[in-house]
Amino acid sequence: MTDERQPIRVLVVEDDPVAADAHVMYVGRVPGFVAVGKAHTGAEARRILDRTPVDLLLLDLHLPDVHGLQLARSLRAGGHHADVIAVTSARDLAVVREGVSLGVVQYVLKPFTFATLRDRLTRYAEFHAAAGEASGQDEVDRALAALRAPTPAALPKGLSAPTLQRVTGALREAPDGLTAAGLAEAVGISRITARRYLEHLVDTGRAARSPLYGQVGRPELVYRWVPQGVEGR
Repeated sequence: MTDERQPIRVLVVEDDPVAADAHVMYVGRVPGFVAVGKAHTGAEARRILDRTPVDLLLLDLHLPDVHGLQLARSLRAGGHHADVIAVTSARDLAVVREGVSLGVVQYVLKPFTFATLRDRLTRYAEFHAAAGEASGQDEVDRALAALRAPTPAALPKGLSAPTLQRVTGALREAPDGLTAAGLAEAVGISRITARRYLEHLVDTGRAARSPLYGQVGRPELVYRWVPQGVEGR
């Protein structure tokens, strides 16, 4: 049976052009969602909302002309009822509490991967699809639980969170990238172990690999950190 539900329309509000393009691409890769536009300022977001139906804002809180929560507040006052997924590097729980009253249904902390955003959007879709009258408390609880983030996924067998953190730090500090041998030396692990961590970062979208040419013999792979377009904000 064909799903005839309309896609959830998302407006990306992000001042960094590279990040905005990345977020639009991410949204387009999640079934059931469509990016209907992108805005780099609060004023531009208002103009788009005045002429384009939007269900969900993917909203950076640090815009050049207005704080994201101030924008959300003014949109509510102006009759716009789109839900909000806030994108921010801020970890102030007071901001989180304030956002709840303004239609912020999820927070995504920078930097994040496509997998993280896909999970949040999928959970929002479950919440968005809930309609009609609840049969009881359990059904209300299930609808709200759809928005809750899952517990962190377990790392592949043999990988540890502390070592992954060290590997990630070393890779992010190497603008030209690192080979498995270079990472092994920098972190103090074996080359085989280093490659496993690097491949895990590739699998999760945090790193990219490419051949390192210009040397004798088989080209070695060099791994580079993949900025999410949302760091350092």
